[in-house]
Amino acid sequence: MKLACVSGRFQPLHRQHVELFERALQEAEQLIVAITNPDQGALYQSTASTHRHRPQDNPFTYFERSRFVAAVLRERGWLERATIVPFDLGAPAYWASYVPLTALQLVRVYSPWEEAKVDLLKNAGYAVRALAGDAAHRVNGGTIRTLIRAGGDWEPDVPDAVVPLVRAWRQRVLDVVPAPEQSR
Repeated sequence: MKLACVSGRFQPLHRQHVELFERALQEAEQLIVAITNPDQGALYQSTASTHRHRPQDNPFTYFERSRFVAAVLRERGWLERATIVPFDLGAPAYWASYVPLTALQLVRVYSPWEEAKVDLLKNAGYAVRALAGDAAHRVNGGTIRTLIRAGGDWEPDVPDAVVPLVRAWRQRVLDVVPAPEQSR
């Protein structure tokens, strides 16, 4: 069976994540959605990214993010062709327990972080397809989180199936605030 994997934090899941899911399903029979930073003890820190490991940039729990993914997969009719797994970037020795090494990893590259992620996955033995990202049209999870916290218009960049879930968990997201030294 041909497998393709899309990994990410999905904080929250947005429309460009869904585009990658669709691309993966065009290339494979089964999609694996690997949720990185699955818990607060597994916030992966990298010199290629200054924010991915901070609690305020990871306000949604693994459970909540898995519900985002499942809602979109169900809405699109892809649920039967997909598996959702945790994927701790800090524990590469265990990756093959969650995502078989035969899975093609699809990574859209916008920045040094995604380039580093491509290298991590390749070094672990995965085949990786790096897709060039268009920075001018990038949907940014950080911008979405900022709009959620500010009461701004974040819904257009989030799939319809995810909007009510984000609304339901919004108050808890507002409660995840930057540490004093990070709020400058």
